[in-house]
Amino acid sequence: MDPAAASAPAEPDGPPPDAVPGAPAVPDSPLADTVLARLTEVYAPAADPERAEGAAAYMKHIAPFLGIPTPERRALARTVLAGTGRPDERDCTAIALRCWQLPEREYHYFAVDYLRRYVSSCSSGFLPVLRHLVTTVPWWDTIDALAAHVAGPLVTADPALARAMDRWIDDDLWVARTALLHQLRYKEATDTDRLFGYCLRRVDHPDFFIRKAIGWALREYAKTDPAAVRDFVEGARARLSPLSVREALKNL
Repeated sequence: MDPAAASAPAEPDGPPPDAVPGAPAVPDSPLADTVLARLTEVYAPAADPERAEGAAAYMKHIAPFLGIPTPERRALARTVLAGTGRPDERDCTAIALRCWQLPEREYHYFAVDYLRRYVSSCSSGFLPVLRHLVTTVPWWDTIDALAAHVAGPLVTADPALARAMDRWIDDDLWVARTALLHQLRYKEATDTDRLFGYCLRRVDHPDFFIRKAIGWALREYAKTDPAAVRDFVEGARARLSPLSVREALKNL
């Protein structure tokens, strides 16, 4: 479920007061100027404060919301992007970072959808920007899409980035979840040594979101090779959490 809701935002004047120290610099981008101007102009009038309150509560108040339901939000996004053309990596960077500077979650969703659409415009040099998005206002609603639809394609395009995922798996909660889920859509191209190895490296993590991600990654790969997942789970059952086991074997 992708929620919606909160008050109408204003375009910030200069860097926002809650800008994250050490965040990547926002590059100049005329395309980003156009997109952000349109985006705030189109999204703000669609705000629904009552719906916003419910969405923020559902998302544990990770961020305020405008209160725009997903279908309407995506329809408005098409209006925003009409005639804007294909971005390059600089444009993607500027649009994503500037959306993340805005407080309301719908702007973050716009950035995620934009990156999903244009991830092929980005090189391995985009990884520090992705890490910033993963570690800033992190929650499952943005992390999971960034993992499967941005991190995953970046690694596919440049397999050397798999070494970065090897570092991310030992990092904090949301960075590790990104590494666990980045192969979610790989199917037959899944690196099973990494998949199973990552699961074992974080098997003792106490957090629900890591244990759930382990099970989810295994369950998704089970659609491709159920025997391999079943064998792995049976061999590691004493170490895996009940949640991870239950999720991994749900469809087997």
